Amino acid sequence: MKCLRALPLLLLVAACSGGGSSSGGEDQAEDPVVEDYPVAFVLRQLSSDDDGSLLQDNIYEPGEFFAGAQLILKDRATASAAETVITANIFDGDYDVKDLNTSADGSQLIFSMRAPEIEDADDDEQPTWNIWVYNTETEELNRVIESDLTAEEGQDIAPAFLPDGRIIFSSTRQRRSRALLLDDGKPQFSALTENREEPAFVLHVMEADGTDITQISFNQSHDLNPVVLSDGRILFNRWDNAAGIDKLSLYTVNPDGSDLAVYYGYHSQNTGTEETEAAFNRPHEMPDGRLLVTLRAPSGLTYGGDLVTIDGIVYSEAYSEPEQSGEMVGQASITVGEVTTDDTISPHGTFASAWPFYDGTSRLLVTWSECRVINEETELLETCPDTLAEDEEVQLADPLYGLWIYDYIAGTQLPIVVVEEGEMISEGVTLEPRTEPTYIPDPVPGVDVDADLVEESVGILDIRSVYDFDGEDIAGIETLADPAQTTADFRPARFLKISKAVGIPDDDVLDFDGAAFGRNGNQGMREILGYTPIQPDGSVRVKVPADMPLAISVVDADGKRIFDSHNNWLQLQAGEVRSCNGCHTSDSEAPHGRTDMQLESAWVGAPTSAAPFANTEPALLAEMGETMAQLLARYIGEAELEGDLHFTDLWTDPAVRTKDDELLLSYGDLSTDAPVESTCLTEWESNCRIVIHYEQHIQPLWDFPREVLDSTGAVIADYTCTVCHSPVDAAGATQIPDGQLDLTTSASSVNDAWFVSYSELVADRAELELSSGVLTPRLVQEFDDDGNPVYEVDEDGELVLDSNGDPIPVMVTVNISSPLTSSALESSFFSLFESGGAHQGYLEDTELRLIAEWFDIGAQYYNDPFAAPAD
Repeated sequence: MKCLRALPLLLLVAACSGGGSSSGGEDQAEDPVVEDYPVAFVLRQLSSDDDGSLLQDNIYEPGEFFAGAQLILKDRATASAAETVITANIFDGDYDVKDLNTSADGSQLIFSMRAPEIEDADDDEQPTWNIWVYNTETEELNRVIESDLTAEEGQDIAPAFLPDGRIIFSSTRQRRSRALLLDDGKPQFSALTENREEPAFVLHVMEADGTDITQISFNQSHDLNPVVLSDGRILFNRWDNAAGIDKLSLYTVNPDGSDLAVYYGYHSQNTGTEETEAAFNRPHEMPDGRLLVTLRAPSGLTYGGDLVTIDGIVYSEAYSEPEQSGEMVGQASITVGEVTTDDTISPHGTFASAWPFYDGTSRLLVTWSECRVINEETELLETCPDTLAEDEEVQLADPLYGLWIYDYIAGTQLPIVVVEEGEMISEGVTLEPRTEPTYIPDPVPGVDVDADLVEESVGILDIRSVYDFDGEDIAGIETLADPAQTTADFRPARFLKISKAVGIPDDDVLDFDGAAFGRNGNQGMREILGYTPIQPDGSVRVKVPADMPLAISVVDADGKRIFDSHNNWLQLQAGEVRSCNGCHTSDSEAPHGRTDMQLESAWVGAPTSAAPFANTEPALLAEMGETMAQLLARYIGEAELEGDLHFTDLWTDPAVRTKDDELLLSYGDLSTDAPVESTCLTEWESNCRIVIHYEQHIQPLWDFPREVLDSTGAVIADYTCTVCHSPVDAAGATQIPDGQLDLTTSASSVNDAWFVSYSELVADRAELELSSGVLTPRLVQEFDDDGNPVYEVDEDGELVLDSNGDPIPVMVTVNISSPLTSSALESSFFSLFESGGAHQGYLEDTELRLIAEWFDIGAQYYNDPFAAPAD
């Protein structure tokens, strides 16, 4: 392998960028292949805190403002070419520039820029990031959105040109999501990311003149760095953080927002140095179809990492085997020396950005910094040593990123702009022509997509079988689909539940108590949009709302989730039909939604045409390959979501056996408040939601009177939950709650904003004992791992003795596990109400459905921030 020796520090003084609006550089040999193409780059001051320490950058904080940048254009990609600061004289004060991109013909430069900070102004009064375009032919620089009012509606970053001249970008505008909030009777706001640190950046498209801004992605955390692939799809970084999974990987989507799919790296989060976390930052497609990224830690002080290519056409993950084992096949470093990604000694330096040339060569325009350390004795800068002794420590110097042409095959490196101490070039691009990507037009209603679906603002979710797990039939689909062999009671999957994320506003919009999220804030808040029956073969085809983040769950006849929860937000565009073969196992690394890597379906569907499925209604004639859900859609129309768990046997041929009994679990049968609007109890409309709050909907189940009366009206039994599950008996005396479970409304010791019943259901608690009329935690002596009793010792390890000269035992609290654990199906709570259980018949089936439903979506205390108490 060729090895490239780092340039001596003394050489890093030539070709420095000047501080004026234009300047020239020193003469040096020019590259005849690229000299005719201009290059643009961002020169910025390194950002430090008040103590002079370098500030970290963080990929997860894309809206961060670092004052002191300027955008410079060089006539050619040579050190001697003239430079022009094209953002000079736009603002008074230090501004920021980033996210450079170019048009395919090389005539336009597009980027993000933010005006200087306004002194003493609040955060919401500061300038926003805006999209700007510079035309190299007319030398005109213009903000894309002309109106100040419209431009300041959100933070707009990371722009790229679509083939038709429109612009794809990432923004906190959340245009469509904000509009849907009004439909829900809420004020408009940009929802926070799932860690609730800042508004989520998601993808938008607008016309070249800044009009017709349309949101096309609906993630609940950031969608960043969109680029247009040669086939016309949008490639971007998506931060998946539902339930705190915290993954930053590559996704694709069509320019209209359809066909969202994982592209690469969802299960390859730790491909950095020594298997540390590393992000596929600033992706670009190379002429050969590979992706070029800077592989770097999500945050750090080096601001860069390694140059890596990704073969996403062939691979969706880095390693040949699951769980990052086997050989690394999906990606490879292309640097000619060793580069680290974890803020440690990097012998070949680090790269902050890379842009491919489109001239048939192996050259890249990179921003590169030599690895440097500070000599402790002389306090002078030195080149990093190749290796360190085991106990040797060094202090890394601040990075010094210059602009270079880097040939990763020839092993050469040519300086274009070398900066001074305290400066860096954060990114650069060439304005050379490249092949225009394929144009993917937006679908036309009535031509490409169903006009009625577009009018309803819904799409179609079509699943061949929920029993298909990564191409494997896990349940015997053919047997389940045959009513002669399987009755409905023996089919495990009965309904598909569709839920949506609830947007969380910032404190300026609504300052509510964080206890509203309940035991696990990572779950956020969720609303249930409804259910649809799963057909005997496991198939589903149903209308679902467009333009919102959706999650799906497979539930049984009681409404309990039977498979792992879905932690990737699904979205459909109006009119889109989204098809998939089935489900994934929890450890599956098959890319969600990526049709070119979809495994062969485990369910072939109808074996022939013009015949019914085996032993089903003779009038329901299938077409070859059709699923049962697809057949029903063809005969009786597309299914719609319902609020009830409602099953009617449409399939069994009565000549074969009696049809299965109807199943109905309706919130209209609740004696307590239903978690739906009253109008939705009789007719489920598209705006109906199941929104469960613990105090309003779950606690009343424990308080509801459940007395059993004799014929004279006398109480002969009382099954009210809080009669037994209370620390006080009917006479007012202290008692141990039945089952060590307190279901009353007193304040919890875990969080006084919760009822004690809530914390006792969802969190482990101390076992209580009654001592002299007082409830106290039960204590027992602690034993070590070898079964030996543990005693108190002093700082020297000697036993501490009591007044009798005996060792003092170490006492520990006896804890009881919560009755509700990972899912309703696995929780011991529900077994009490089953046939033969100690509480059989105490709660109605619909009440048990409500509890299971609440717990499976996350056991939140509230599921609407506007219903939660103020902070």
